[in-house]
Amino acid sequence: MDVAIFIGVWLLVGIGVIFVAFSGGPSRARRAYLTGGRRFFTLLMVLIYVGLGVAVPALIIAGRDEALGDTSKLRGEDAGKLSKGKHLFISTCATCHTLSAANARGVTGPDLDRIGPVNEARVLGAIKNGGTGQGRMPAGLLEGSNAQAVAAYVSKVAAGQTPGG
Repeated sequence: MDVAIFIGVWLLVGIGVIFVAFSGGPSRARRAYLTGGRRFFTLLMVLIYVGLGVAVPALIIAGRDEALGDTSKLRGEDAGKLSKGKHLFISTCATCHTLSAANARGVTGPDLDRIGPVNEARVLGAIKNGGTGQGRMPAGLLEGSNAQAVAAYVSKVAAGQTPGG
């Protein structure tokens, strides 16, 4: 996505440079634009702006769910539990923990993308005991079905796993 925008911007700059070069310099390019090429150039700019105005937001919207640990492709009970877990993780855990699937960039807690094998029991234990029990994380931040939903979500997406896969 970022590469496409980068290439698009430089492509437009290149088209402008080519237009100036083939017109015989900046003054002749200006004269050509103001006389015969104005309609064509205006139409071209409108098409480029409309194209970018539609294409760029469409690409961003299309890639957003995947970048945020999309759980919409799952069906049934698991989908609801993982979606709930994702939202609870973002609101409760994301300030401290890093988890790329939730777009979380915490600095005080462990990076859950690098912590190693993560299963639901390990996450539930960390929630109940406050991490490793050394007082760095408050114990019992979540309880019951909320804790289970976060544990299910983290165990599915941590360490590069994707929901449902």
